[in-house]
Amino acid sequence: MIPWELLGNARVPGGTEEISLHRRGSEYVIKVDGHLLMTNLTHSSEDSLSELGCAGLATVRRASVLIGGLGMGYTLAAALKRVGPDARVHVCELVPEVVAWNLDLIGHLAGNPLADKRAAVLQRDIADVLRAEKGAYDAILQDVDNGPEGLTVKANDWLYGEEGLAVAAAALRPGGTLALWSARPNKPFVKRLRKAGFEVSEVVARSRNQHRGAHHIVWLARRNDPTFRRNKESQ
Repeated sequence: MIPWELLGNARVPGGTEEISLHRRGSEYVIKVDGHLLMTNLTHSSEDSLSELGCAGLATVRRASVLIGGLGMGYTLAAALKRVGPDARVHVCELVPEVVAWNLDLIGHLAGNPLADKRAAVLQRDIADVLRAEKGAYDAILQDVDNGPEGLTVKANDWLYGEEGLAVAAAALRPGGTLALWSARPNKPFVKRLRKAGFEVSEVVARSRNQHRGAHHIVWLARRNDPTFRRNKESQ
């Protein structure tokens, strides 16, 4: 059997977690403190996150999308396919080495999405970006950690708490969508989304393709904005 090759590692800024990139033949994986975070062999549910979260944005002028976490670039690549030529897609990625890996070692896996002029990396915590922006985004895609349970980086817990969800709602434009990926269902989290004023739908997404792989979850949380809804219904 071909042995795993360590291609690089890094520390999460401000934390103690170690992120590492490994390769075995044509398979690549990213781990956090030795725990598998993602692999290039199972990214269909990450693609679904963008497909669902960015639905309808291809015809929206100057659509604005925010993605939490660059990973292997699959979420970004899928989002770019679903927005128009004048859109902007920002990706928050705290770890500079992960950006470097996507520019050099693994960029080809997702089709080099960082080369797209509509894409830009913000080396900032997505929590800080959300706090600073009001009504700025048509879609916010959170491909952060393993979902609400925060299995790898505990600092991510804030994003899935009541305060984080309220801040995310404020950062959306009227009718905007907060789309969140999770490794598994979580009923208490769905209740928090609704308490934060979102209309929520839950979609099961397979990790390999539409018919194979583990069952993951994509939540679509839309701002429950009565004014926006009335305007849409009158059109």
